[in-house]
Amino acid sequence: MSDIKKVVLAYSGGLDTSVIVRWLQETYQCEVVTFTADLGQGEEVEPARAKAKALGVKEIYIEDLREEFVSEYVFPMFRANTIYEGEYLLGTSIARPLITKRLVEIAEETCADAISHGATGKGNDQVRFELGAYALNPAVQVIAPWRQWDLTSRDTLLKYCEQRDIPVEQKRGKKSPYSMDANLLHISYEGAILEDPWTEPEEDMWRWSVSPEMAPDQPEEIILGFKKGDPVSLNDQAMSPASLLAELNAIGGRHGIGRLDIVENRYVGMKSRGCYETPGGTIMLKAHRALESITLDREVAHFKDSLIAKYADLVYNGYWWSPERKMMQSAIDESQTDVNGEVRLKLYKGSVAVTGRRSGQSLFDEAIATFEDDSGAYNQKDAEGFIKLNALRLRTAAKKGRTLRE
Repeated sequence: MSDIKKVVLAYSGGLDTSVIVRWLQETYQCEVVTFTADLGQGEEVEPARAKAKALGVKEIYIEDLREEFVSEYVFPMFRANTIYEGEYLLGTSIARPLITKRLVEIAEETCADAISHGATGKGNDQVRFELGAYALNPAVQVIAPWRQWDLTSRDTLLKYCEQRDIPVEQKRGKKSPYSMDANLLHISYEGAILEDPWTEPEEDMWRWSVSPEMAPDQPEEIILGFKKGDPVSLNDQAMSPASLLAELNAIGGRHGIGRLDIVENRYVGMKSRGCYETPGGTIMLKAHRALESITLDREVAHFKDSLIAKYADLVYNGYWWSPERKMMQSAIDESQTDVNGEVRLKLYKGSVAVTGRRSGQSLFDEAIATFEDDSGAYNQKDAEGFIKLNALRLRTAAKKGRTLRE
């Protein structure tokens, strides 16, 4: 441990990471640099500065990364229509690569010997942080206190603080029993009664959205504008990536959109029940797919869809900085060149319905698709040969007595 003189810690200012600051100082006799990222979690991050100072930290990094988070991480992921296990929009997973990148960069800037995080030894985040760190700097040293110390509960953490005069903020009123993570894309809830997958979440657990039953009785219609697969405007008003997502969260939340209750398979091997609110992301995904439906070639669209599960696994499991994710991203981004235009959506009591889509690069040809007189744009007689050629293998198998029987 004597070679560790300075450590950069991903610091939230909460109980766990405040204990980690002191634990690192005592265990490694080292200097601690704290890094706090504002990813749009909805809480003021500046108080982390005073807390870090009180713990003797001299180098404190507090950074507003909201625009970079949405433009360089959320949007690229949404170009792929990424969903993990058919439902999860990866709100926690996609935040980790950016935090990791800055941890490694700050370690280089401050000549630190290691980085540290507050992820537990049972979750996915430890894997995401560390895989990313090793990909960005193969020589980096990582300290994961939860895998080393004997502090195993909130009570033991509080006792540690009491013994060392570490100030702990005692919030008045009802404290949430859930383990939560939030950023501009989502807020998540785990633990407490959610550990029983049969138990319904309490209504007062949800923070970003009203229940669909309590949403307005009148639908709201919005128009999302896209350029190269990314949303760039809302109701004809150009907006920055972070501002647009924040506004979609507010609109979707008041209509009860984006709630999710799932049991997912963690990379470390266990099943975990989590609840999520992703109102803006739910709207974006619906709109993006609608615009792709008129702008992407059929085979490009189908090939791209075949990549979703693999791409989602890479993001969920912590391989954002892997060569295979970068390779897939290049192909996905190439497919988005002509995904430009507008999508009109109707929001109503938890649902998002597409009511219109238009693009200057649309491949939809009304002259061909019409049920009316197509004026020779499509020769229906051509379909006979098309069908017979595609039926050739089926007819051959049937003649040999190999027809599938129920």
